[in-house]
Amino acid sequence: MKGSREKHPQQEPGPAGSAGQRGSFSIISLGCPKNLVDSEQICAQLADIGLRFTPRLEGSDLVVVNTCGFLASAREESLKTIYEVLELKRQGFVGKVIVTGCFAQYEGEKLLERCPGVDRVVGVWGESQIGELAEELLDGGSQADSRILLPSPPECPESCPGGQAVFPSRMRLTAPHVAYLKIAEGCDRFCTFCTIPKIRGKYVSRPLEELVAEARALAAAGTRELILVAQDTSYYGVDLVGKSLLPELLRRLEEVEGLEWIRLLYLYPTHVTEELIDTVADSRRVVPYLDLPLQHSEDRILRRMNRQTTRAEIETLLARIRQTIPGVVIRTTLMVGFPGETEEEFERLCEFVRAQRFEHLGVFAYSPEPDTPSLRLDGEVPEAERKRRAEALLAIQQEIAFAWNDAQVGKALDVLIDLPVRGEKGVFVGRTYAQAPEIDGVVYVTGKGIRPGQLVPCEIVARHGYDLIAAPVGKPR
Repeated sequence: MKGSREKHPQQEPGPAGSAGQRGSFSIISLGCPKNLVDSEQICAQLADIGLRFTPRLEGSDLVVVNTCGFLASAREESLKTIYEVLELKRQGFVGKVIVTGCFAQYEGEKLLERCPGVDRVVGVWGESQIGELAEELLDGGSQADSRILLPSPPECPESCPGGQAVFPSRMRLTAPHVAYLKIAEGCDRFCTFCTIPKIRGKYVSRPLEELVAEARALAAAGTRELILVAQDTSYYGVDLVGKSLLPELLRRLEEVEGLEWIRLLYLYPTHVTEELIDTVADSRRVVPYLDLPLQHSEDRILRRMNRQTTRAEIETLLARIRQTIPGVVIRTTLMVGFPGETEEEFERLCEFVRAQRFEHLGVFAYSPEPDTPSLRLDGEVPEAERKRRAEALLAIQQEIAFAWNDAQVGKALDVLIDLPVRGEKGVFVGRTYAQAPEIDGVVYVTGKGIRPGQLVPCEIVARHGYDLIAAPVGKPR
């Protein structure tokens, strides 16, 4: 199955500001869709100071590397990418280099010691200042004491001037018909394996009216699929009013003209309420697809992870979702090899997966992360055993996923077309409601008069691994 931590492909970006001829910039966006939204806002800042976007690193006057720091493997990828960019700089192929994102926040001043060729290190709460930092750099600024910017996180959202809903400009790096809407920053969960609260700070919900205004702007610019993201989307609003406002936000987004699909990612199970489930079930635009990272099924491991739920509660929630939302597709993420996980608990996790038959499932082998409480737990599982368990669970899930794909053959489903297949005339890659971009499989569609951004009524005619093959049966719209 596809991983989620990738270098996001750079599309020709949508308009933001009026870029002039001051110079050029390129950006590498690593990590999750939340990071991609940050990258789009950084691009808009750079366009506003007169820089021209280029998808090629070579020849860029400025390169921004927006890093991921969630796991050791992501930090390794971030560091490798920085080294590659600095080698281009050494050879004279690129100009200035700014490093930002979670890895920059995580490393802080140590990053400059490891990568002295970096011109600026900017933490996640300094990203709104990258435009002026870039302007200073390109105008010749090089003060050694200003090479690092790590401001503290805000305690609450910034107020909207004059009571108007305002939101940061974005230069879109996704295809025009797909956009991510980041509804909050930070996290108030303290899972014992996770570094995110330390890196991103406390949970801060964005004002509801600001989100609706941004969704309207995205729809007016051609967005047909809006994907809601946060560290925990189901927690949205709890920091503001003491309860989740996600159902209310979805009802407001339902009214935004131009949106066809609204998709939910990163739901934490304890705040998936009956109101939220009913809202999804009753919606015309919120697709019946829930991304619900569970991490484990066994109570003792869940307690050690500080997940604040139990297997019985999880099973009750999953049954309620299945019973209430017709055609629902559930994606989850599980972690194996957590400290103390016995072979018996792993086997019960496998039985849980066989029983629940998740349509999509990702598996992580536990990664010991510095400064996390899980490091103090006893019962370390050897790395080789962690990897074995991950492979075994993925093998179980592969059989389930292939069977589910086989069951789609013969169904009539709308396919949102994402892009043409290079070198194949009339062949396109798209997705049904059951497939989120980047992380799930795709649908291959062959036909005439099709273009990206269209919804095409199709019949699923075959399975190809995790992907599907479809034939158009109606007029694209």
